[in-house]
Amino acid sequence: MTPLLHRIAADASIATDASIAADASIATDASIAADARVSADPTAAARPLAFAILHRGDEPHVDVLAGDVVDVDRLADIPLGGDEVLALVPFRQVRERGFAAHDDGAPLRCLVVRERERVPLRDAIAALPDRAPVVGDLAVDIDDDTYAGIVRRVLEDEIGRGEGANFVIRREFTGTTDAPPAHAVLAWMRALLEHERGAYWTFAIHTPGLSAVGATPERHVSSIDGLVTMNPISGTFRHPVAEPTTEDLVAFLSDVKEREELIMVVDEELKMMSAACPDGGRMRGPFLKRMSRLTHTEYELEGTTARDPREVLRLTMFAPTVTGSPMRNACRVIARHETTGRGYYAGVLARFTPAPGSPGGYDLDAPILIRTAYVDGAGNVRVPAGATLVRHSDPLGEVAETRVKASGVLQAIGAIPRLAGAAEAGSGEPAAAASAHPAADPRVAALLAGRNRDLAPFWSTPQAAVAARGRTVLVVDAEDDFTNMLAHQLRHLGLDARVVPWGEAPDEASEDLVVFGPGPGDPRNPADPRIARLRELVAARLEQGRPAIAVCLSHQVLADLAGLPIAPLPAPRQGLQLEVDVFGEPARVGFYNTFTARAADGSRTPRLDLDVSADATGAVVALRGASVASIQGHLESVLSPDGLDVLARLVDGVLAPGLVAADTGAA
Repeated sequence: MTPLLHRIAADASIATDASIAADASIATDASIAADARVSADPTAAARPLAFAILHRGDEPHVDVLAGDVVDVDRLADIPLGGDEVLALVPFRQVRERGFAAHDDGAPLRCLVVRERERVPLRDAIAALPDRAPVVGDLAVDIDDDTYAGIVRRVLEDEIGRGEGANFVIRREFTGTTDAPPAHAVLAWMRALLEHERGAYWTFAIHTPGLSAVGATPERHVSSIDGLVTMNPISGTFRHPVAEPTTEDLVAFLSDVKEREELIMVVDEELKMMSAACPDGGRMRGPFLKRMSRLTHTEYELEGTTARDPREVLRLTMFAPTVTGSPMRNACRVIARHETTGRGYYAGVLARFTPAPGSPGGYDLDAPILIRTAYVDGAGNVRVPAGATLVRHSDPLGEVAETRVKASGVLQAIGAIPRLAGAAEAGSGEPAAAASAHPAADPRVAALLAGRNRDLAPFWSTPQAAVAARGRTVLVVDAEDDFTNMLAHQLRHLGLDARVVPWGEAPDEASEDLVVFGPGPGDPRNPADPRIARLRELVAARLEQGRPAIAVCLSHQVLADLAGLPIAPLPAPRQGLQLEVDVFGEPARVGFYNTFTARAADGSRTPRLDLDVSADATGAVVALRGASVASIQGHLESVLSPDGLDVLARLVDGVLAPGLVAADTGAA
């Protein structure tokens, strides 16, 4: 028996437009909502319950939840008072981290669960409406030519000017339906369960004025008994009409753009893991993530924490796979190139389950809100989709990618025809498992395994505890959370490191070492307050003659102070691994730069008298003096197999000899 699901389906089938309109007023105070009951609402008999239906991965059941709705202002206000809570977290919530976002008023909406049941998957499908409502007036808010033009501008004006390595720009497919929202999302949920495969969550949720249904492939973050897991997915292989072949997958896995796209988001999520977890993150993979129309590549990142799960969620807002890198500047770029708010696109659907032994007394499971359709009380339907733009992006290819990403949901809601050979609607059967997958072919397995050979083992192997060295480090964050990874590596070297934003860094830091971190932007632009302040801070430390290391953007600032010319590279090195010579030591290092200092290898700078290490093109790789050193590459990046060793040598060079052990444990 499935009494709750049958009641939800029955209520949805008799809902009227008038009863839905009665939902205009909802509780907005958590204490009031905690005492409220749907049955006590005088309009409850005339409208559907607020509900959610969740199916996770390959589980043989669905969870059916119903309860009270409460809107809150901040993640910390999510009412974790003993009940299970399902929270719709909009993209604008990223402003809690001080990041830019259009304020479209989308509420942080919580379903405080009062009733629940677990239903076998086949029984759940049978209980859902078997005819999907018609969606008409299909349109797209940004046409193909206009979107391709936006892609070109982002490549030229943002990536080409050093604002970041990758950015995700969305557009929306729109339509209308006459069906009540509760009925619509239940019917579309059935279609997704029958046709979509490979989703991390398939879900339907209905609340007053806001209903959604989707099949998201990606966990953003979970925290189960203190184990934090993130699941960066990127790289998109669009299936041909027939089953993909081994040759198709080999070509996909050999594609430079697809490979770099994934590694860049792994770097970005490791930044988040380093903030949320004291021991940083460890990566497992890569794996293939196969869905009905697409195959992605993915890693899993794991770390441990004692933080409240709401704080874990705040520190990881939001996934770089749907925003970009670095995160703060990605939000600025999105605000510049998207003219409207994102609603819930790129936000999360966060499930907080009571767990007395876990930090904060709750476990968290939060998939990203992508591959999702939204319908409001007026019958307006939206399906957002975005493409990840990197230096190799082809504008027309990114146009096609948004259409493919939206197609699964658009087909489920009946907005576009199904592919030939798809199962008939209303079959009552879950989506079939994939047939024999060419991923098992040795060539595919070898390509996947081969990706890790060129990545930093520091982020994939256990890290032995290192004795404290009794020295302190101040890491100045220049608006790139790579500083969190840098700080973690410095701690691994036995140093006591703390991170401060550039606007809060003192002129005369008392720490034994100051590390000036990376960031976006043009180092030649003194009108940028961040660049101007970095110049002041670096100059002040040099004047004091106390130990300092500068990384990437800060390295360029130091080079400028030392009298070297700074110029754009012929092509950006965003997410690029190079083998370089660092003062006589070869090293494989990851680069994320658009600008470079120029000088001859082995020369000395016109001012400050610093030694220069440069490549064959004259691009400066590193500088060093009596108490200062700098590096253009990102030693902390997963793209830097030799990064930890180089960092240890730089630290040794600016501090008294012997303070840092020669054995860094990086091998």
